[in-house]
Amino acid sequence: MRSNVSAAEGWSSRRTLRRVVFCVASLLLLLVVVAAGARLWLQQAMRSSLPQTDGTLQLRGLGAPVTVERDAHGTPHIQSTDVDDLVFAQGFVTAGDRLWQMDMLRRHVTGRLAEVLGSNMIQHDRTQRYLQFRQAAARALPLMDATERHQLDRYADGVNAQIDLLRSAGHLPAEFRVLGYQPEHWSAMDSLLVEFAMTQDLSTVYPSKLDREAVESLLAGQTARGEDLLGDLYPVTTLRDHPPIADQPAATKKPTLDDLGEDDLVTQFAAPAHAADLAQAKAALAPFVGALQCEGCQAGSNNWAISGAHTQSGKPLVANDPHLALTVPGIWYTVELESGSFHASGASIPGLPFIVLGHNQHVAWGFTNSTADVQDLYVEQISGDQFRGADGAMHPLAHEHETINVKRGKSVSFDVSLTSHGGTPTPILSPLYPHETRNLALRWPVYDAGTASLPMYRVCSAEDGAALIEAFRNYGAPAQNLVWGDDHGHVGYHLVGRIPLRGAGGQSGLTPVPVNTGTYEWAGWIPYDALPQVTDPEGGVVATANARTTPTGYPYGTSLDWAAPYRNERIWKLLEGRNGLSAADMLAVQNDTFSALDKTYAEHIVYAVDHAKSPTRRDREAAEILRKWDGHITADSVAASLTSATRRALLPMVLQPKLGSNWDSYGPGNSSYVLERMIETRPSRWLPEQFADWNELLVAALDRGMKEGEAPADLRDWTWGSRHELDLEHPVFGAIPWLRALLGVAGTGPQPMPGSGLTVRASNGKHSASMRFIADLAAPADDSMSLPMGESGNPASPWFMDGWPTWYRGERESLPFGNTAGSGASHRIVLTP
Repeated sequence: MRSNVSAAEGWSSRRTLRRVVFCVASLLLLLVVVAAGARLWLQQAMRSSLPQTDGTLQLRGLGAPVTVERDAHGTPHIQSTDVDDLVFAQGFVTAGDRLWQMDMLRRHVTGRLAEVLGSNMIQHDRTQRYLQFRQAAARALPLMDATERHQLDRYADGVNAQIDLLRSAGHLPAEFRVLGYQPEHWSAMDSLLVEFAMTQDLSTVYPSKLDREAVESLLAGQTARGEDLLGDLYPVTTLRDHPPIADQPAATKKPTLDDLGEDDLVTQFAAPAHAADLAQAKAALAPFVGALQCEGCQAGSNNWAISGAHTQSGKPLVANDPHLALTVPGIWYTVELESGSFHASGASIPGLPFIVLGHNQHVAWGFTNSTADVQDLYVEQISGDQFRGADGAMHPLAHEHETINVKRGKSVSFDVSLTSHGGTPTPILSPLYPHETRNLALRWPVYDAGTASLPMYRVCSAEDGAALIEAFRNYGAPAQNLVWGDDHGHVGYHLVGRIPLRGAGGQSGLTPVPVNTGTYEWAGWIPYDALPQVTDPEGGVVATANARTTPTGYPYGTSLDWAAPYRNERIWKLLEGRNGLSAADMLAVQNDTFSALDKTYAEHIVYAVDHAKSPTRRDREAAEILRKWDGHITADSVAASLTSATRRALLPMVLQPKLGSNWDSYGPGNSSYVLERMIETRPSRWLPEQFADWNELLVAALDRGMKEGEAPADLRDWTWGSRHELDLEHPVFGAIPWLRALLGVAGTGPQPMPGSGLTVRASNGKHSASMRFIADLAAPADDSMSLPMGESGNPASPWFMDGWPTWYRGERESLPFGNTAGSGASHRIVLTP
């Protein structure tokens, strides 16, 4: 009987096991079928949203036919008989390639990402709502130049024609379908918001003012000469400066705060800012503000122009490579525009009409960020629902009610309070800093309704450098370093944008920290003709790279915090005094990887190891690698890993004894230069007490850097490229693991990157040259523009990332200009009324 029971139990167990195996196999099969179906659906969704590029297409809103030809990289050449139709077609074509990106840009700047991306974006949206961009754009739009406003409306008409076409066919970009929402119609205000997004990225300095205030308060009472410590950390000029309009390439002495004069600075020591507050507030902005993304990620760029007297062609050469966050799709959209005598080619920004930087038949131009200080934080006196104005009287606070809708979450509502300075609403940002007890209001030219200007049609129409400069006369923000060359043989530089004059008559200078209400009120703008500028300098070269551009004795304050001077210094050294320069020479400069700072560190580390009391075998091995190094940060360089790791370790070792846990609040653009001066001059006041001398400190920093950087046993394997990689992925299809696996939509994959934030070929994390532009005024049709991504934001397009190989190798890519038609066009479509 027992054996029969056992047999029955065994049979039952096997039957149960078979059922389980069958269920598991069926489930796996079902998952495979579902995955395959989802993959096919998504691939079809992406393919169906690709724009039509051949044949004819009828569009309501056009006045006459417009031809759109594309080259092998999908770069559109848009040709019309009327500028209105040209702008309409540009909006239509751009939206066909970049609609989801455009929608994300306007959602980012107005704080509406959480409603489509979920609760992780609430803090970001809250920050953006406090910054009041939507309200600023609404005030500015009615006051814009009538022609500029009309062009924004025509561009919006073209974008909306594309949206309507895609929506009616059920072919909206797949990102909208995956995230489950549809785009709203585009408007002129949305284009203005895109401009504000760039302004935020390039001119957000108020977090650094709170950081500096924390540093100042900690240093103030430490010694009787605390101001010397402060001057060490925040120099305004450097020995490596080379302003484009200076007579001398360098300062004659190391400056301190004493050089500013007592009216240049208002220091009111509050309690040290709460480090967690500062970090949290910056983290909300970091993905969208270059300077906050990583160490050395200050939104920058290189640009220069060489007069024809020094070029092979006899005409000027112009080069520009803006350093911005690398995104998928990329920031720039290359386009060629032609209507009658109007003809321009270059980089546009999806959401804005015309060309931002590039060239026409007569002029080529490019930009770098000026690092101008255009933001002030005011400590407001508030009683009840009133604030004390600069006139001493009490005025009512304004309030904006904000509600953040959250996808699959509870809405978040709050009020933003606003004071007023110069008749301009200034939002109180203190709620972004939970431990802040003061009421801090932000002043910014963005909030001044009369400063909104998008003069790019006049810029693209300029017939010479003088007309180009005049086109920017009423331009507002972001303030930029404009470098240009024209076919008359002239080259020049001009700072463009609105930069405030502080105090009565503009005599109060700049402030790196919050200031009391009633002081440092703005008294207008630095006159346009008084902004730093030069035409046809004696040496035939103009160049900027975010370092100081004002000459000694310049009467107006533009910045107290320039970017590190190394890239700018290197460009001048590579260009000055040379003749017969060509486009190939310009590309070689753009690809240059020499770091003067790292070479200096290498020399001092070698000296320190040689003179240290008891260096280890590993220290000596590192010193021998550094001793033989030429200073170029190539992907296979081990020395670059050593110097970078030493620098990273040295900064907290020097700062923590005086700043404690707030040491990382220190981070001005010139911080790398500050440390360089310290290891050269070896001041005893900055030497931590546990070290006998700077040699011992440097060796300890080398050891700590290798340990924290997890250097391998064999230092020869610790190459720069092994720890300095770039991996770009689509923000939806690449960032969501199951979608990435499902679609096989990858990005670049981890790629070793040469260069650093201190080399002309800039690279730091995902922050690098967002494009490389080279123009020869003798042959506009031979100009080049290399993008790291491609024209399309659609992974199903052959133009999604086809720019990567050329950009990564540091090679030139042709920029179409008048030679697409009939001789290189891969596609041709006629848009008809």
